[in-house]
This record gives sequence, structure tokens and C-alpha cells, in this order.
Amino acid sequence: MTNTDGNAATPDAPCTEPSIADLPITDEEIFLAHVGGKLSVELRSPIDTQRDLSIAYTPGVAQVSRAIDAESHLVNKYTWTDRLVAVVSDGSAVLGLGDIGPRASLPVMEGKSALFRTFAGLNSIPIVLDTQDPDEIVETLIRLRPSFGAVNLEDISAPRCFEIERRVIDALDCPVMHDDQHGTAIVVLAALKGATTILGRDLTALRVVISGAGAAGVACANILLAAGISDVVVLDSKGIVSRGRDGLNSFKEDLAERTNPRGLTGGAAEALDGADVVLGVSAGRIDESLIATMSDQAIVFALSNPDPEIHPEVAAKYAAVVATGRSDFPNQINNVLAFPGVFKGALDAGARRITESMKIAAADAIFSVVADDLSVDRIVPSPLDDRVAPAVAAAVAEVARAEGH
Repeated sequence: MTNTDGNAATPDAPCTEPSIADLPITDEEIFLAHVGGKLSVELRSPIDTQRDLSIAYTPGVAQVSRAIDAESHLVNKYTWTDRLVAVVSDGSAVLGLGDIGPRASLPVMEGKSALFRTFAGLNSIPIVLDTQDPDEIVETLIRLRPSFGAVNLEDISAPRCFEIERRVIDALDCPVMHDDQHGTAIVVLAALKGATTILGRDLTALRVVISGAGAAGVACANILLAAGISDVVVLDSKGIVSRGRDGLNSFKEDLAERTNPRGLTGGAAEALDGADVVLGVSAGRIDESLIATMSDQAIVFALSNPDPEIHPEVAAKYAAVVATGRSDFPNQINNVLAFPGVFKGALDAGARRITESMKIAAADAIFSVVADDLSVDRIVPSPLDDRVAPAVAAAVAEVARAEGH
């Protein structure tokens, strides 16, 4: 080893070279990693001889097809169907990029499939649809149902995503989940469990403000209510979602009936005054002065990516715990902590639905991984922690079996 001047380093000299994880990621590195796509199909049985060919394809394969024709359930034993997740998007709400269409969304869906394989060992295939019509999307998935065992809906804009998910769940006899909604909600609940534990606070007594009434905001409100937090206030671009407010769509009207128990009206200033938690799941900004009005030991989750609603260093001047959706700050709220294990657990149990109880069990499992090693900078496990997906899968499968799904 040599120093930068070319002289040999002494054995006890400290190493100041940055680790590879600390080096900036270049555009060239990013694009090279995506050349030709990120996925490939690998054979489980090699085809090296004429005998192999006769077994894998004609004439041998015909016997398997006849067996499945006679007993349809055998498709799960002799094909990959029951372990294959379809990652489905129309490209209408991709990351923070917005409506970029199906082709531009495909690298994201390939990445999702890569995460399924890496963290849960599940086969997955991206399917991007050149339509944003709910009827056409639902009909397409009904027709494709024999090809997969579960559906991960991804990056579909609100409010269409609510209708599409509901209709696909009703139409198909397999696990279906819109990850932008429920993956986010699961990890948020796990992170709140971590934050309140390290701060010695009662989760159910929190006053929570959710900034954003889109896909993630609605799902987060639902799971927090289900977890016993009664004081949840939701903000959209026009202010507090409240009963009787003009211009609410049907989804926000339903939300208004179940949230805001103190009947607050107005905007962010009224909502955040004295609040214990603010959860940012929109592209809107949250002013520093409003964070300063929150309660002592406030919790700030600014999850918009790549630009959080408030910079975490600014939020940390007032809040006891701060989390973001980014990997370059502590406490990354990342959906990869949830969705691989949720789908694996549902498929392991043969579940036909992913229920609210399974999602809460998933959040509990994520929290359990880090429960003995909590700090204000570590309220959830690392996304790369290989203990997470197995723990989530086991918890989800246990609930699924107990519920009879």
C-alpha cells in the first residue's frame, strides 16, 4: 500500500481511502448496469442432450400437459405459476417522475422483480400496460391470471389505483397488493413502533399528521387507524381533509369520516400545531417554522424522494427522530423491507388475499428484527438486512393460516 505521494505507508498508518460504498455513483455506472435489462431466465434443468430435450419439451412435456388438463391444481406443482409474481404498472406515477408511460417505467419494474428474487427468492416478471383505463387493466389481468400466482401493482396514480386494486382483488383468486400504498404503510408503522419505543412513548396516543392524500397517504392512514392510533389528520393540497369540505372525491370523503377526530379545519399550520408526528408522502414542502410548532420529542418522517418535504438536518433541529426515504440519511423508510416478505408469506400459506392483519403482522416482524438494537438513528433495519424478509414471510403466513385464507 502506498500513500498519495507514492511513499510506502507505515503499517500502523490509518487508512483514509473511502470505501466503495462511499464513492459517488456515476451516470456511466448506472447506465452500464441497465444495459440489456436487469433480468434473465435461468434453467432449473439443463438441456445438454437429446434426452434432456425430449424430457423438457416434446414429447415428454405432453405428459405433463395432459396431467394438468386432467387435474388443474397440478399446474402449481409442475410450473412456476404459484411462485411467480407479476409486477404490473401503467407508468402513470413512477417514483417522483410522474406519468412517464409504460416503456420508461420498465426499468423500475425490472428492478422490482430483481428485489423479489434477491430478498425473497421469488420469481417475478414485469408487465407494463399501454393503457390507463381501469376496465382494460382489470380485464387484462383477468385474462393473464393462469400465468402468475400473485400481483404486485406498482406506480399507478391515485385515485385510479384504489379502484384498480379493489377490482383486481375481487376478480382474482390470488394475493394482490398495490405496493405504493401498502408497502409504504407497513414500513411506516414499523418505523413508528421503533421511534416510540426508543422515545418511551405510547404509539396509540400519538397525534399524527399525514401530508399527502394520495396512494401512500390513504394506506398509511388506514394502517395507523387499524393499529390503534385514533388521532390521525390528513392534509392534501387544499388543506385538512375534513367532513363537509367541498371538492372531496369519494375516497377522501371516506377518509374524512374516519380521521380528524378533533374536527380541525384549515391547513398545515393548524394540523401541525402540537402534533407528535408528521408523515410526508407527497411532493409538497413542509416549512421549518411549522416543524417548530410540533410537540416535544416530535417525530418527522419526510419520505418524498429524492427531495424530502423538509431536509432531515433542518427537521432534526426540532424533532427527536427523523426518517426519510433516502439511503444517504439514517432511518430509511424503504418498501423493500415489506413487499418481498409479504408476498412470500402469502404464497407460502396459499393465501388468496393479503389482509390488514397480515400487513400489521408484517410491520411487527420488521420492528422485531431491530427491537434489541434501537437508537434514534436506527428505528428500522437496513434494507439489506437478510433477516427481514424471512421474519416478515413467517409472520404473514402465520396470520394467513390463522385467518383461513
